[in-house]
Amino acid sequence: MSLKYKRILLKVSGEALLGDKDFGIGNEPLEFISKEIKDVHDAGVQIAVVVGGGNIFRGMNNSAKLGMDRASGDYVGMLATVMNAVALQSALKSLGVDCRVQTAIQMNQIAEPYIRHKAIRHLEKGRVVIFAAGTGNPFFTTDTASALRASEISAQAMFMAKNGVDGVYSDDPRKNPHAHKIDSMNYDEIIKNDLKVMDTAACALCKQNNIPIVVFDFKEKDSILKILNGEKIGTFIGE
Repeated sequence: MSLKYKRILLKVSGEALLGDKDFGIGNEPLEFISKEIKDVHDAGVQIAVVVGGGNIFRGMNNSAKLGMDRASGDYVGMLATVMNAVALQSALKSLGVDCRVQTAIQMNQIAEPYIRHKAIRHLEKGRVVIFAAGTGNPFFTTDTASALRASEISAQAMFMAKNGVDGVYSDDPRKNPHAHKIDSMNYDEIIKNDLKVMDTAACALCKQNNIPIVVFDFKEKDSILKILNGEKIGTFIGE
């Protein structure tokens, strides 16, 4: 089977793990996400994953409410991504998928420290690699961490999984019924129009390294495999 990409980075938001919960990790979404990743892995694609932490703690929002400074809030958010990464690793291992978690902040009892060449070696050996703790620095989101890791491992594409939104729209489709879906666009349109689909810093980094971005609805089963097989799903961002 000829696939469009052989090595990808998948960005999954922490909110995708909520399911029907208001906080924490739901069993059903965790199982669904791990099975989707397994199917891609079984198809022979090298896949790395960056998972957010918004289901547990959102740095920018929660830190202000708690009277924390931004940097401290971002560090707590990074720890939340580690919790999600370990949970996802356990779910994948229960499905028989060999998996490693690498963290940008060293916590050796829990996961490997992030080492670029080691991450690439894991992928070459057929392991799924989950990158946690963002970039390891405050003031950077997991979108930017995703673009950075995709660049470092020479991913052929970055897949941005959204919840209930099947691509990039001219405006927020939940608020504006006249918003229309955009099938394809270039990086500059994201930055110029300040579309909220991802951070402009992440988009600029992908542009610099010529990494196409695919924005799609993760709730649709087999979406990643369909995209890899050439089906036009979601929004393609690239040159």
